[in-house]
Amino acid sequence: MPDKKIDLTLLEEEELLRLKISDLPIRLEGTWLEDCVGQLYSELEQNGVRFRPVCYLADEWLTPDGEPVVGIPFYLAHPVLMKLEKKMVLEVEGGTKQWCMKLLRHETGHAINYAFKLHRRKKWHNIFGPFSKEYEDTYRFRPYSKNFVRHLEDYYAQYHPDEDFAETFAVWLTPDLDWRAQYKGWKALDKLEYVNELMKDIADKSPQVPCGKKYWAAAKLRITLKTFYKKKRLSYEENFPDFHDANLKKIFSVWTEDQDKKTSRFVADVIKKYKKDIRNNVSAWTGEKKYIIDDLLNTIGERCRALRLLAAPDEALTILNLSSYITSLIMKYLYTGNFRGDR
Repeated sequence: MPDKKIDLTLLEEEELLRLKISDLPIRLEGTWLEDCVGQLYSELEQNGVRFRPVCYLADEWLTPDGEPVVGIPFYLAHPVLMKLEKKMVLEVEGGTKQWCMKLLRHETGHAINYAFKLHRRKKWHNIFGPFSKEYEDTYRFRPYSKNFVRHLEDYYAQYHPDEDFAETFAVWLTPDLDWRAQYKGWKALDKLEYVNELMKDIADKSPQVPCGKKYWAAAKLRITLKTFYKKKRLSYEENFPDFHDANLKKIFSVWTEDQDKKTSRFVADVIKKYKKDIRNNVSAWTGEKKYIIDDLLNTIGERCRALRLLAAPDEALTILNLSSYITSLIMKYLYTGNFRGDR
């Protein structure tokens, strides 16, 4: 059990990073997360579903394969850990109640699917696709497709049949959402009607798969926070291609010796000044992790400085050009798995 004598608010960052996750004085009970789980259970009850997934603190948002349980990231259980997460990866996934509830509904979709083995039904297979389909590192999505609901970012319902079901369930469960009206005329409405049919069928039934203990809770993670974030940041990092120079020279002009360096405005300086705004806007529209966009901005900033690229007289135009270029790279990566697009 964690040492309850540890006061995270009194620790310096280096001291905090030396702690093992299993030693953190955290628990779901008594936190704002308990209220979120309580709301989730209330939503299930209001929709006539008796199933209640066990929620526990884990290393990330997840539902272990085949397990009817929901893992909630441990860092959400304490404000000091949320602050550390923000510093390390620039955002806190599920860090607001609205965001947390969206993720809880999604993961509950997985849990209820596993609990009642819904994916084994022929009609489930016909509507959502083969559950046995392999997960790929990336996936092709159609932004304007009406075959899928829109719940989480990145058109996540299009990733895999299991994600399609979880996203459809999450929309079905969302309070005060008239999904029949919102998805009228969409093929996705057939999926929502099927989920509605399924939930009526299992409403009073006991799960076929009991809650097991195969999942790894945060209390069992004996790695330090320093190691945890080192691995997490590495998983987000990408090796960017070496074509930036040619692309950037098409967008911006190169400073020459006959130009006054003191009065010249350089692109690298614009990036430095507006980096946070560009990063946040690109992340909001693409759904990509802020850490990846930040790394990309650093790389582009370094190349702009090395090439001595000049900003446009209108600073807003420079920001627009940068944002457009970065967004195009991120969308190519999300869609094809590399920054060059299809090869």
